[in-house]
Amino acid sequence: MTAFEFVSVRNNPRKWTRPFGPSSDTLSPVRHVIALDVGGTGMKAALVGADGTLLHEARRATGRERGPEAVVETILGFAEELRALGQERYGEPAAAAGVAVPGIVDAENGIAVYAANLGWRDVPMRELLSARLDGVPVALGHDVRTGGLAEGRIGAGNGADRFLFVPLGTGIAGAIGIGDRIEAGAHGYAGEIGHIVVRPDGTDCGCGQRGCLERYASASAVSLAWAEASGDPDADAADCAKAVESGDPAAARVWQDAVDALADGLVTALTLLDPRTLIIGGGLAEAGETLFTPLRAAVEERVTFQKLPAIVPAALGDTAGCLGAGLLAWDLLAAQRPTDSEVSA
Repeated sequence: MTAFEFVSVRNNPRKWTRPFGPSSDTLSPVRHVIALDVGGTGMKAALVGADGTLLHEARRATGRERGPEAVVETILGFAEELRALGQERYGEPAAAAGVAVPGIVDAENGIAVYAANLGWRDVPMRELLSARLDGVPVALGHDVRTGGLAEGRIGAGNGADRFLFVPLGTGIAGAIGIGDRIEAGAHGYAGEIGHIVVRPDGTDCGCGQRGCLERYASASAVSLAWAEASGDPDADAADCAKAVESGDPAAARVWQDAVDALADGLVTALTLLDPRTLIIGGGLAEAGETLFTPLRAAVEERVTFQKLPAIVPAALGDTAGCLGAGLLAWDLLAAQRPTDSEVSA
């Protein structure tokens, strides 16, 4: 059982439940948590009610050009403002906070171990955020796994007992869903399918290998390939998709190369994990059937003994991380709630 249930938004990821009446005041206190999703360029935040209502939503620039310490302070200040707003508008401060961050995350100890695009090493985010929020409990999660948690419980994976969530963005990672939880692995590295080698003699990757999946099938990889093929340094993956749809043969070659690499990586992943549902998200998935039609065909061509999973688009868009952070916070509160035996003791 989850700590609470969001209203399903599979058919319309922007149509959330909202409080009735004016948002400036309430007749009685509303219990809520703070949810934060920290990205390399921007942050998304929400105050989330116990029934899943998004009471308040906000966005802010991460400001990574100001340095790693400034980014941490921006997060803490943003959370502090949200806490004050919740106290004023909903009659009581947030009961907990959940935060999703990129990079390597030690969720158990609440430490952002490493995030290259933010310049972080061993940031005690849970401790810092709890202190800024007057000691409320804080849950820390990896951004992709947190987004996968939301997609699994209330998005495209709702009802699937085994799923794999793969957002195709600047890089590629995966969230392995088992029931209503996400498997992080023994050391917190589970799901890094962007570093499956699909082209052994291929392009060097920052991880130290050559030919990694994310060097061929991420949105940034497609952008680079199409910029080179088109001769337009400003062209990106969205432009490539539009060119494919208009019948451009050069764009079709670039696109098919990415689809083939992605299918190779995904078949390796489904061979190991046997998911019932494969959820594809991120910027590249915004191409819709321009991506999904050839991808489904390419995966089907490659499977032999494996069971072919349903391959579906993510439902929650770029709000998945923030929604997942809210789930983390409510799960944390549920885990801290005393049992009946503890109450009667």
